[in-house]
Amino acid sequence: MRKASRLFEIIQILRLAKTPVTAAKMAARLEVNMRSIYRDIAGLQALRVPIEGERGIGYILRPGFDLPPLMFTAEETEAVVLGMALIERTGDTDLKKASERVVAKIAAAVPAPLREALTSRALHAWGASTPAPEGIDFGIVRRAIRDEEKLLLDYRDQQNNPTRRIVWPLALIYYLDSAVIVGWCELRQAIRNFRIDRVESCSLTGNHFPKEGDRLRSVWISGWQIDRRDPAYPAPQL
Repeated sequence: MRKASRLFEIIQILRLAKTPVTAAKMAARLEVNMRSIYRDIAGLQALRVPIEGERGIGYILRPGFDLPPLMFTAEETEAVVLGMALIERTGDTDLKKASERVVAKIAAAVPAPLREALTSRALHAWGASTPAPEGIDFGIVRRAIRDEEKLLLDYRDQQNNPTRRIVWPLALIYYLDSAVIVGWCELRQAIRNFRIDRVESCSLTGNHFPKEGDRLRSVWISGWQIDRRDPAYPAPQL
């Protein structure tokens, strides 16, 4: 988790807490060490966020501090609820946890009538949930898309032949029973779809494709298939 996101999460944890929260609890929830939490608390206090407390006892957020309010209509609130319910059906465990935090944050910020719409669980997305895939971590794929970092995939093609691909991930599509990575394949020199259930392993390469992601996504979204032989859509510089 990046520092900016972590600082926001710390404020949210303290904002929703009814009793002091220890650095150990925050560190466990945010999956960082306690020293990072202590540094983050000191940084927030330097920015005049009214956090009080000390090591070993816990921290609280003094009343009166708040983030800008979220203004949703009833229909917008219901859209959020249904969207979070649909995420529950994917095999992305990290997004499931994130959706729970989203609902909690919105519920803490909106007026009481809209809070009831969030917590009543009157809207549901029916159907079986997709199990988490064994050979791939959705979080790694989403991070690679955001950071424009190439992925190394051990993959089985339609004929069940094992292949190793360097892929520039562009998008992640969730279906009811599976998911697909859309990316530029260095082996095929074209945009290809990679089914999650055919991925045997996935890792970050440390190599990036800066400023190419948006261009490739635009072509993909327009409905064209990139191919190196098509002069209208030249291949990226490798």
